[in-house]
Amino acid sequence: MNARQLIDGGDTLIELTDQPLRAGETYDWAVVPSSGAVVMFSGTARDHSEGREGVETLAYEAYEEAVVPALREVVSEMRKKWETVRRVALIHRVGNVPVGESSVLVVVSAPHRPEAFEAARFGIDALKATAPIWKRETWKGGDDWAKTAQHVTDLSTFVAERATR
Repeated sequence: MNARQLIDGGDTLIELTDQPLRAGETYDWAVVPSSGAVVMFSGTARDHSEGREGVETLAYEAYEEAVVPALREVVSEMRKKWETVRRVALIHRVGNVPVGESSVLVVVSAPHRPEAFEAARFGIDALKATAPIWKRETWKGGDDWAKTAQHVTDLSTFVAERATR
């Protein structure tokens, strides 16, 4: 699986892939002369989760037909909230992700650091809340869906709930 879209005149990269994520390449893509800040969030597979020591592998499943539009909507909202944001990448890996490898990248470039940090934080939080992507963990003694999974919601609900915090 590899759903890769370059949109907004080449300033937005959305990708769902079963291949290892290319953090350095994505960072380099985000660097543009008009931006003095690039923020990259990389979510990596760790060796434990709530009540589960010795996690060996994470496996992500996604409803591709719904994920890509959800990610496009997240980027659209980011661009509305932070109008100076220049480049945005939302990339998620599916399939098996070994411990230590990235499962998700959010990269944002902007003229200044405050909007780059804020937009990147919003991007990962909105992605996790709205994209239909599920995580299955394999650990010593078993495998099951992640205990910390959250209910997938629509972006308007996510934005409204975030505003009340």
